[in-house]
Amino acid sequence: MAVEVILLERIENLGQMGDVVKVRPGFARNFLLPQQKALRANKANRELFEQQRTQLEAENLTRRAEAEKVAGKVDDLQVSVIRQAGDNGQLYGSVTARDIADAVTVEGATIERNQVVLDRPIKLLGLHPVRVRLHPEVSVTVTVNVARSQAEAELQAKAGRFVSVDEQQAAEEAAEAEVEAAAEEAADAAAEQTEFAGAAEAGEEEQPA
Repeated sequence: MAVEVILLERIENLGQMGDVVKVRPGFARNFLLPQQKALRANKANRELFEQQRTQLEAENLTRRAEAEKVAGKVDDLQVSVIRQAGDNGQLYGSVTARDIADAVTVEGATIERNQVVLDRPIKLLGLHPVRVRLHPEVSVTVTVNVARSQAEAELQAKAGRFVSVDEQQAAEEAAEAEVEAAAEEAADAAAEQTEFAGAAEAGEEEQPA
């Protein structure tokens, strides 16, 4: 049987601050009430909420402003997480909300694990957009670049997707071929310059005094 609660902040897909909503007893007992996100909707709590509404709204505005400052640093941020994986891109472990929070924090914006909205752990290499909820009214998206090495992460960032081992080998071979071609071109140019200098010197010697 559902119970009625008064929301003390915006809850996604549920309601805004001050709304009286019906929720499952377990959701109220295990999350909303202990996290101080809601009060039981009885007469005493309704009166208490109305007395504190102005203060609660002011505190919410302050927290939202702080979250928006962090959002400026985090939105569209790309972080790298290095993990072992097979050639097919399947991770031997997984990337969790805590791993993502730690990676974002390393980049200079401190966030908590419970702010990372991750339905299930990431178990594949590649680029994964992940939502970070900094405040009930402020969310941003970060891209988690999961790779086996920093070099692989850079390749994936450039390609915008998972890069297979075959593609990496092809890219390495192409890069090597490009270096060799540049070296040959430089050698040919040096040879031409030497030949031209030699011809010019010979021409000067042949001119009559």
